[in-house]
Amino acid sequence: MQNNLKHDSEEESPLSKTRRKRAMHALQDIGEQLVALDPQQIAELDLPEILRDALFEAKRITKHEARRRQLQYIGKLMREIDVAPIQEKINARQNASLHHTAWLHLLERWRERLLADEAAFTEFGQQYPDADLQRLRVLVRNTTKEKLTGKPPKNFRALFQELRAIIPEKVPSN
Repeated sequence: MQNNLKHDSEEESPLSKTRRKRAMHALQDIGEQLVALDPQQIAELDLPEILRDALFEAKRITKHEARRRQLQYIGKLMREIDVAPIQEKINARQNASLHHTAWLHLLERWRERLLADEAAFTEFGQQYPDADLQRLRVLVRNTTKEKLTGKPPKNFRALFQELRAIIPEKVPSN
């Protein structure tokens, strides 16, 4: 019985100053992420007009202290709205960006492997049976010639574009 009374009074007590500050800083961090978005991306979010104007103003400010104060103001404005959907959209955008970067790194690794090792063609052909291996071999041969003669990397880029067409970018499902 005594524990129940103590537990109920803890829930009704106001947040500590430390918790309030952490919450305010978290809102300011979300505000910074919003400021980093381009105007089109900000327009896609369903934000109140006053918050949208504050974000555009923060983009314009270059002085450190003025920008810090503007971000505090944005955090204050964000206390009035539900930030969960905004945070979800920001996280989804970041995850998509990370996924795209990983795909580009995969293409780079395949290009380097194909340029370095003839046996990589067999493995590539097994993983991507629809690939035109003859075209890839020609691009690899031409890329090697370009490097030896010091010519611009036209075929090096063409090899990347060919790999980009062969290897699909899989969109992660949520």
